[in-house]
Amino acid sequence: MKKLALAATLAAAATTASAGGMATPVVPAPVVVSNTQGSSSGILLPLILLVLVAAAVASN
Repeated sequence: MKKLALAATLAAAATTASAGGMATPVVPAPVVVSNTQGSSSGILLPLILLVLVAAAVASN
């Protein structure tokens, strides 16, 4: 009787442990952030200031 109870317990544990099997892992897609701002905008302000200073010096 003890062997039958032990066998039933092991069979029940084995079926719940393997239920569902291995699921394939879900890998989220990488987030890509693109810079839509042009690179010339960083140099635009100093060029405008240089033109203004040159105009101020030329008017003197």
